[in-house]
Amino acid sequence: MTEPTPLLTFTTFDGHRRIATGAWRENALVLKRALESGSLSPVFMFDDSTGRTVEVDTRGTDEECCARLEARFPSDEAVLMDMPAEEATQPRGRGRPRLGVVAREITLLPRHWDWLDAQSGGSSVALRKLVEEARRQSSEKDKVRKAHERAYQFMVTLAGDLPGFEEASRALFANDAERLRGILAGWPRDVGDHVMRLAWGDAAPGLL
Repeated sequence: MTEPTPLLTFTTFDGHRRIATGAWRENALVLKRALESGSLSPVFMFDDSTGRTVEVDTRGTDEECCARLEARFPSDEAVLMDMPAEEATQPRGRGRPRLGVVAREITLLPRHWDWLDAQSGGSSVALRKLVEEARRQSSEKDKVRKAHERAYQFMVTLAGDLPGFEEASRALFANDAERLRGILAGWPRDVGDHVMRLAWGDAAPGLL
């Protein structure tokens, strides 16, 4: 299955109904409107990168509400302004960056050295390739784990009292998308769809 990617969006639910997905400002204002209209259901704004709720102080005007969130979720322009001037404006040079190779002693068994010496490019090149491959595999596993954790955080908040919650949690952490999809078919559609999106991103299978 395609590796899940970080979700740089926010999603707001009014009860079990999704009412917004997108930038934090849009979600904060939608949440504010829902509360001001007297919604009888809990209204939550979620950070899709973590699955956790975002506390929104809706007092005052729209501008005051958003200003309180601005420091926590700065725009790209604000981040750029905080960078040192030389770092923000210095153009990137062409060509390969310096590798910064560091020489250190390692100890291997003779058969390991024999295998390394027989590889194309010699032992140093072979070792670097092995390390990079191990890092890549570890990174992919970490991304999958984080995706499942963010889906679980969302489930705990909004679906902890729904039927099959424990079974759904086990299927999620077993990375069994098809089994989870079957369980979620009995949940409110927006909730189930969002669990799948948080866990598998754009590669999430649709619900039954």
